[in-house]
Amino acid sequence: MKDVFEFGSRVREDFPLLKRQVRGKPLVYLDSAATAQKPIQVIEAVKNFYEKFNANVHRGVYSIAEEATAAYEEAREKVARFINARSPREIVFTRNATEAINLVMYSWGLSNVRRGDVLLTTEMEHHSNLVPWQNLSKLKGAELKFVGFNEEGFLRLEELDNYKDVRLFAFTFASNVLGTINPVRELVKYAKEAGAVTVVDAAQAVPHMPVDVQQLGCDFMAFSGHKMLGPMGIGVLYGKERLLEEMEPFMVGGEMVKAVDFRGSEWNEIPWKFEAGTPNVEGALGLAAAIDYLERIGMDAVRKHEVKLTEYALDTLIRIDGFTYYGPSSPEQRCGLVSFNLRGIHPHDLAALLDEDGIAIRAGHHCAMPLHSRLGIAASARISFYIYNIPSEVDFLAESLKKIKRVLEA
Repeated sequence: MKDVFEFGSRVREDFPLLKRQVRGKPLVYLDSAATAQKPIQVIEAVKNFYEKFNANVHRGVYSIAEEATAAYEEAREKVARFINARSPREIVFTRNATEAINLVMYSWGLSNVRRGDVLLTTEMEHHSNLVPWQNLSKLKGAELKFVGFNEEGFLRLEELDNYKDVRLFAFTFASNVLGTINPVRELVKYAKEAGAVTVVDAAQAVPHMPVDVQQLGCDFMAFSGHKMLGPMGIGVLYGKERLLEEMEPFMVGGEMVKAVDFRGSEWNEIPWKFEAGTPNVEGALGLAAAIDYLERIGMDAVRKHEVKLTEYALDTLIRIDGFTYYGPSSPEQRCGLVSFNLRGIHPHDLAALLDEDGIAIRAGHHCAMPLHSRLGIAASARISFYIYNIPSEVDFLAESLKKIKRVLEA
């Protein structure tokens, strides 16, 4: 694990927050699936905007406004290149992945889904890729159906044979609980044959592995900036240009119009017709800086680091008596997170006790209550890794878990 330690240790130097202590102990941050820490390069990009050219975009003709507009649109171009979209016109900035999925639900779903249509999703979805489709099914009288998963956390692909006429298929790229990386190309191929539009929740994928939307062939993809080293409050909806052109905006007002009179309005071109009001300019610039940072490292290297760290975590933690984890056993088939339970200890209690040792993990249902019901548990603990994590942090976690067991079982 020397190479993993050296990679993570080198990267950690760029993350100011990781230098702090919690309760007098070095912070061990193992909750990057919830939000990633920010490197100094991202922090400086946001600071630089406010200090040097803070102005509204697309409106002013003075110098700093034009600088802000150029930087904002350059950020859009950078996002497009990062996921290999055909054009920046296919990139809509949102607040987060949740808003991106809701945009599809309102702007595409309300106009294209009819009573009796089948909306297909899976049993491993985050609420953000489930609740919108529940809402759409109620509004339009559509049928919401689900693809299940097996004991190791893989989708039961054979169940797809049960659904031939599907209007929309929404699924996660990588599960935020099971860690399962789904076969996106295969799922998109099925959807096309079934006549369905695809919506991919890539919040746990785009930050951690190479993603090419043209190669995948999906119609829509959503992800958040804050999970990939960027600021909070900035997200992305990728949509095929043809679909975005046909869609009506779901939020209206300033900025998203081309012309307005007292009786009506003409919408702006894509993607701006979906970005009503003053956008999160600093968020977009911070996201652009995050992409620069990740590209310097290389997404293949990011993925390789997380696979090795996940493998080390599974090998280490499985030796602890009473430790049970969920999802695939192969690190290559999962993203860099492990949800687990320790027999006899509630996940919330476990997280609170680990915090005493400066270890930050997630506990609860991780915005995936139906998935936990499917597993037969109310909650789980979750550790999640990123480029700045190192094997010694897994060792600290293991020792702390053993200590907690000894104390509670005494």
